[in-house]
Amino acid sequence: MSRLDVRVRGHLSTLSDAELSPLLDRQPMEAEGVGEAVAALIADVRLRGDDALFEMASRFDGVELESLEVPREAWRKAVDGLDAPVRRGLERAAWNIETFHAAQLPDDITVEVEPGVRITRTWAPLARVGVYAPGGTAAYPSSVLMGVVPARTAGVDEVMVCSPPGPDGSPPAEVLAACAIAGADRLFALGGAGAVAALAFGTSSVPTVDAIVGPGNRWVTEAKRQVAGTVVIDSPAGPSEVLVLVDETGDPRLAAHELLAQAEHDPDASCVLVSTSRDVANKTEQALVELLEDAPRGLIARRALADEGGFLIAESMEQALAFTDRYAPEHLSIMTADAASHARALRNSGTTFVGPWASVAFGDYMTGANHVLPTAGRARSFSGLSTTHFIRSFTIQEITEEGARSLAPDVEVLADAEGLPGHADAARARSRP
Repeated sequence: MSRLDVRVRGHLSTLSDAELSPLLDRQPMEAEGVGEAVAALIADVRLRGDDALFEMASRFDGVELESLEVPREAWRKAVDGLDAPVRRGLERAAWNIETFHAAQLPDDITVEVEPGVRITRTWAPLARVGVYAPGGTAAYPSSVLMGVVPARTAGVDEVMVCSPPGPDGSPPAEVLAACAIAGADRLFALGGAGAVAALAFGTSSVPTVDAIVGPGNRWVTEAKRQVAGTVVIDSPAGPSEVLVLVDETGDPRLAAHELLAQAEHDPDASCVLVSTSRDVANKTEQALVELLEDAPRGLIARRALADEGGFLIAESMEQALAFTDRYAPEHLSIMTADAASHARALRNSGTTFVGPWASVAFGDYMTGANHVLPTAGRARSFSGLSTTHFIRSFTIQEITEEGARSLAPDVEVLADAEGLPGHADAARARSRP
């Protein structure tokens, strides 16, 4: 049997934490000095604004831009130039995304906590948000839809998109068309940390936003992390990753397709197979070897597997599930005899696909669920992008005279205990007849 070059392989029962750490610790930016480099890029944009952005386009993208913003007329032409099947697919995806995300909008709640004291939690959309759509080795119009459509559904006033320029100084035509289909307001030919910095702090051409969402490479991820104290971010969504969980009933070829589909994204992508069956694991590896022979992005996929890939054998499903929760994958594909139960037994994933028919690719494009998801184990803390990322809540407190007279004595006591006499006086003033 031909064997793949993968970072970690072996039995979970014999692999030490040190041997598993390349899979579990998926945060490469600090080790490679990306944090310091990104900080310098952000500082440059804050200092020199548009001039820094033009220089970054020349330095990193190899283009001399005449303008940072892509005119809407170019969007219209891009839509008109789409092949009919591509346009139909984008429009269908946009519809499904809107349908699912509209259902997520929360209702106001009002609670009378005691007589005369009524609290309402209500919601308001953000005024302006930025959506990052990756570029580089592929075009991602789907990421435009995943960011812009939920923002529009939430009622955001203005939605800005940034995506790296191609050789002609503009993002790919598919990205332009997706901006029009999704309902974006403005599009900038900006990529990497510079785009994130521009959205967070503003330049003469790029207005500041209240939130920045969207996936990206390690530079984008680190930049979002660094500006998170200035604007809201969705999550540090970095390079794509998948964990495929199979037992003796799993289809090796389908499992191999899931691994390849994510490995082809990026050399930094993480792809792991966890199997309770050595035979299925071996057959999956052989199927993946065969698929890679003719894969158009095979070199990228092979590098991803070599740097971040794993083939792991579990002695039991309990052991497999425990590792899966510890790994906390962005995408989890479960191909087991009891996939639905196993999905509900796990809590740490960005999104879970149940059964052999549920390809991650369907979620990447068409189901309506969002594909902007936490990576690098952050699924233990963060959630995937949703409508609620584009709204904020606040409370409205209504207190009647009856309620005020009831609250005042205890508030006076607590305020005096904290040494805040002004608070006590404000409550006392409402307790008198």
